Amino acid sequence: MKKTSYKLAKPFFQKILKDKDIRIQFEEEKSKTEIAYAVKSARLKADLTQAKLAKLIGTTQSVIARLESGIDKRTPSIPLLARIASACGASFEFGFSFSKAA
Repeated sequence: MKKTSYKLAKPFFQKILKDKDIRIQFEEEKSKTEIAYAVKSARLKADLTQAKLAKLIGTTQSVIARLESGIDKRTPSIPLLARIASACGASFEFGFSFSKAA
């Protein structure tokens, strides 16, 4: 049986992320994934179902499900995220991170 050799992913991603357009798309998708994780984590910490959270903020369960999936093409609005945070007993924070070499 022949052993399969694998290449490391990090050098590949470092190379393709040098392209400005690819980097922007990557950052957008990464942000959506982080938002999805944050919303789901806050909801679970508050011991709320998707339906209960939706009712508290005046939307539908399907909106919460799409948001938590991280694959919704739409980016949630800041007011929506602030309402979710409030309903979960949390505060909404927003920020930027800078690399060492800017």
